[in-house]
Amino acid sequence: MSELGPGVAVVTDSAGSLPDDETERDGVHVVPLRVSIDGHEYAETELSGDQLVSALRAGATVSTSQPSPEAFAAAYRAAAAAGAAEIVSIHLSAALSGTCAAARIAAAGSVVPVTVVDSECVGAGLGFAVRAASAAARTGADGVGAVAAAEESLRSTEVFFYVDTLEYLRRGGRIGAAASLLGSVLAIKPILRLQEGQIVVAEKVRTAARGLARLAELAVTCCAAGSAELGVQHLGAADPALDLVAVLRERVPATPSVALGEIGAAIGAHVGPGTVAVTVRRF
Repeated sequence: MSELGPGVAVVTDSAGSLPDDETERDGVHVVPLRVSIDGHEYAETELSGDQLVSALRAGATVSTSQPSPEAFAAAYRAAAAAGAAEIVSIHLSAALSGTCAAARIAAAGSVVPVTVVDSECVGAGLGFAVRAASAAARTGADGVGAVAAAEESLRSTEVFFYVDTLEYLRRGGRIGAAASLLGSVLAIKPILRLQEGQIVVAEKVRTAARGLARLAELAVTCCAAGSAELGVQHLGAADPALDLVAVLRERVPATPSVALGEIGAAIGAHVGPGTVAVTVRRF
C-alpha cells in the first residue's frame, strides 16, 4: 500500500465501490460491509453482482450489516502503524446505515486523531469524495484540508437511480420518504434520488424505457453549467447501463469520461436487480 501525504490516511467502507487496484495504489484503507445470504456471511468485497442477483432471484434471504467497531479500529491501527498522524474516515450515509456510528466508536479509542465524515451518499458519490480526500492528502493537505476536499466533492454531487421495484427497499427498511409510493408500486417505475442522505422520490414514470431516458435527462441537466465527472452503476442491468453510458458520452461532451461499474452487494441487496444509477459530480 502506497503512502499518502504528510501523515494523513484515508479510510472508507466498501459502499464506494472503488476498484482494489486504485485503493491499493492510493493507500486508501477499505473496511468492507457485511452481506448475509441464507445465514452465510460474506464481506461485501467477496460477492459479485451476478452472485447477488442469482441469490435474490432465487428467493434467498439476504441481509446486510455495517462493519464492526473493531474492524474500523483495526484499520485505524494499521494506518497509524504505517505512519499516519491523522485519519480521515469517510462513509456512506448515516441515514441508511450504522457504518458511521461504528466508525465513531472506533475513532474514540484511536491512538491518532480520526475525523469521521458522514457523506450522506452511497456508491459512486461516496467514491468521488474519497478520491478527492485522497488526492488532497497526497498533495500535502492536512486532515482539515482532506475533509474539506471530500465535503466540496459531496456538495457538487447528485445521485439518481431507477429501480425496477420498491420491494427490496421496503424489505430492508431503507425506503424513507419514498414509502408513499408503495401503494402504487405496480403502476409506476420510480426514479429516486439522495437528499440529505435519505432516499426520496425524484419522479414517477410508467415504463422502464422512460425511466432510463429520464436518468439521462436528469444527468445532462446537472451538467448544463459546465464539465462534470459521471458514474453509471447497475445491478443485473448491464445492457441498459451501457446504453446510458453511450447517451451521456454523446450528450455531455465536456465530460472527460463516464465510468461504468456494478452496484456493490450491500447496496444492491436493498435496491434489487434491474437498478441503474447515475452519479454526477460537477466541477
